[in-house]
Amino acid sequence: MALQAILARMRAAEALAGRISGSVQLIAVSKVQPDARVRAVLAEGHRLFGENYVQEAAAKWPRFRAEFDAVQVHMIGPLQTNKAKLAVELFDAIHTVDRASLAEKLAKLAQARGVCPQLFVQVNTGSEPQKAGVLPEALDGFIADCRKMDLSLAGLMCIPPEGEDSAPHFATLAEMAARNGLTGLSMGMSGDFEAAIAAGATHVRVGSAIFGARNYA
Repeated sequence: MALQAILARMRAAEALAGRISGSVQLIAVSKVQPDARVRAVLAEGHRLFGENYVQEAAAKWPRFRAEFDAVQVHMIGPLQTNKAKLAVELFDAIHTVDRASLAEKLAKLAQARGVCPQLFVQVNTGSEPQKAGVLPEALDGFIADCRKMDLSLAGLMCIPPEGEDSAPHFATLAEMAARNGLTGLSMGMSGDFEAAIAAGATHVRVGSAIFGARNYA
């Protein structure tokens, strides 16, 4: 029921924003969730999932892809450059392109493989020193550099500062994307995905509200 309740809220938010029903994709964040919970959501028919850790995804998703058809898995956590090769083999999209060294590595891998996952640039909209992401003032130059490497970008991603109103960050991200000719907006989580949909999100990321609380023990 949790999955269906989230989807119903998403459809209601789309309608309220005057958007086409189903235009926003739900990334079910399955990191650190037991296989039984993930399988239950797959059995309900959901096919788009998000993972934070390359090694965990490598241990989990080849098995589930063999069992269920049309599964897509997106990388939504920080990506170490030395794990980029495995990441491009595992994931259909990477939402956390955040620095030149990673972009360069992904460009080389894309050229060698002839294909590349969908790529989103992570933007540190709150300019938080402890958080990953390209700073807003550096974004246009970073996007231009990625394009010079023949990296095809799908959009932008952000995680607004905790405790702040998310809506201005979503609006800022949408404006940055439009300015750079990008249509993808990966923004909004369990507590604010309706505001993200109102601001134009194309992907929202919801985890424990679907699967239940995580146990990191």
